[in-house]
Amino acid sequence: LKTYSQKIYLNPPNHSKGVSRQSQGDDVTSSRKEEPIPPLLPPKGLYIYGGVGTGKTMLMDLFHSHVENGRKKRVHFNSFMLDVHKRIHRRKQSLPKRKLGKMFTYDPISPVAMEISKEICLLCFDEFQVTDVADAVILKQLFETLFKTGVVVVATSNRAPEDLYKNGLQRDTFLPFIDMLKEFCHIVCLDSGMDYRSLDQPAAVKLYYLTGTPGAEACIDALFQELALTQKTATGPRVLPVLGRDVTLEKTCGSIADCTFDELCGRPLGASDYLEMAQTFDTVFIRHIPLLMLTLKDQVRRFTTLVDIFYDSKVRVVLLAAAPLDQLFLHSGGEDERDRQLLDDLGLSGEAANRLTLFTAEEEIFAFQRTVSRLKEMQSESYWMQEERRRLVNI
Repeated sequence: LKTYSQKIYLNPPNHSKGVSRQSQGDDVTSSRKEEPIPPLLPPKGLYIYGGVGTGKTMLMDLFHSHVENGRKKRVHFNSFMLDVHKRIHRRKQSLPKRKLGKMFTYDPISPVAMEISKEICLLCFDEFQVTDVADAVILKQLFETLFKTGVVVVATSNRAPEDLYKNGLQRDTFLPFIDMLKEFCHIVCLDSGMDYRSLDQPAAVKLYYLTGTPGAEACIDALFQELALTQKTATGPRVLPVLGRDVTLEKTCGSIADCTFDELCGRPLGASDYLEMAQTFDTVFIRHIPLLMLTLKDQVRRFTTLVDIFYDSKVRVVLLAAAPLDQLFLHSGGEDERDRQLLDDLGLSGEAANRLTLFTAEEEIFAFQRTVSRLKEMQSESYWMQEERRRLVNI
């Protein structure tokens, strides 16, 4: 991929069948029909799937770091889809106003894919997952254009391709994407049954505390003060501008934030908010994390999204939680009142309702497992020192 370019796919040459070509010589002139040039196939990508902590992300990052091609991008899947939605919104907003008020059909997905194709030839993204019907609808058309314009995709996932969006709404519209993924990517299962993150050496500094343990809050306060001494600003609130909104964190000091679980996950925040935090802070304290049950679906989803983004951005975390990490997530099963209301609103019952309930429960359990595994690595000495080494280099 060092010299790979997909220009031939972005601008395919026009070869006319039957065009005569004169061969030049002193006395001999002949004409013959030019054979059509067969289209070249772009290099196949990779789709690596398997259990948590088996080394999928590490392998993808190693590959990405060793590819000597400036037109490459490594991104978390959440960030990638957030960027896609922003591009779609921007294109819709750029339409002439007279057309917006009338019956006018405009599909921005293929133009957005072409835009991305002109920027990169290699796309590496982590944690491919489909939990949203809107994303499921977009993905087929988006990646059809990306693949056909020669973009090479390398992705990691906890799911085999055939299990993506399993039991999701309108899954039949998503199935062609799975066939296309298998056509344009080598499918590799990386599942040793071992979570290698759990083997990491714990950090020298204690980073996980239990609520109610004598002295736990005091230890966290002392660690915050110790880290704050390395900053050049006073402790106070910080306002983060995110997509035209202001997100306020009450206790920050330079690149350190000291937050509660409710402050981060108890209000309607999303991936864009956590990305802004990850770009602003290198260390985040999260206090008063409760037992995380499926009855707290919104808070749990925000927490798993937050951990995914912080992990991907190498943000350090210090946690104060209601239970040990392996016991923090509880799958209570069953439907809550909001689930039943959702099924009623969608007009679903019987088998369709059971499939949707199973889908949401399965996705949350997968997310639980991934989050626990990543938090284990985030408690390790090697993870903690990554940011310390980066900070010392930049002093």
